Amino acid sequence: MSKITEHIIKLREDFLKGNLDEREVNADPFVQFETWFQQTISAQMPEAQAMTLSTSINNKPSSRIVYLRELKDHKFWFYGNLNSRKAKELSQNPNASLNFFWTGLERQIRIEGTVVLAENSYNDNYFNQRPRESKLGAWASAQSSKLSSRKELEDKLQSLGKEFEGKEIPRPSFWGGWILSAHYYEFWQGRKSRLHDRISYELKDKNWEIARLAP
Repeated sequence: MSKITEHIIKLREDFLKGNLDEREVNADPFVQFETWFQQTISAQMPEAQAMTLSTSINNKPSSRIVYLRELKDHKFWFYGNLNSRKAKELSQNPNASLNFFWTGLERQIRIEGTVVLAENSYNDNYFNQRPRESKLGAWASAQSSKLSSRKELEDKLQSLGKEFEGKEIPRPSFWGGWILSAHYYEFWQGRKSRLHDRISYELKDKNWEIARLAP
C-alpha cells in the first residue's frame, strides 16, 4: 500500500455545520438554490460559482470544472469554445449534470437537465464584459486541440495582441454559451457519522416532487 493510499484511508472529518429538513426547504428548488448560493456569498467562499459539468457520449462520461455565469428560472448559463470536447459531446447528447461543492458550508448541489446553445445576444453581452486578456485568450486557444508546446500558444496570443492593438475585440464565431434547463435537483448537507441529509426535487407533470434520500 502506498503512503498516499495510507494517508487517504486515515482521512476522516465529521460534518457539523448544518442540517436540511424536507419540511423546511422551499417548494421551488431554484429558490432553494438561490438561498444557498447567497449564503456562500455571505460566507465569502472562494470560487462559489465553480461547478463540475458532466457530459456523456457512447456511455463514456467526462467531467470538468466550468463557471456559472448567469441563472434564471431553472436555467444555468456557462460559456466556452464551441469546438471544444464538451461542445462536441453536448451536441451529440444534450443531457448533462452540474455539481457544486461548497466545503466551507459542507454542502453539495447536484442539478440534472438538458442543454441548448445560448442565443448570440447572450454570447455577445457576456463576451463584451470580459477583461481584454480573456477576450484575447478566447481567440488564441483552439480549446481541446493538441499543441506542440506552450510557446505555440503564447506566440499566438502575442500575435493577436498586435492584431487587435487599439481596437475592440469582437467575439469569435467559435465562442459562445450553453444553457442547462434543470429537471432534477439534489441538495446535500453534510452531517455527523456520514448520515448526511439529501433532499431531491424531481419535475413531474410541471410540479416539483420533494423527497428525502438515504445518505
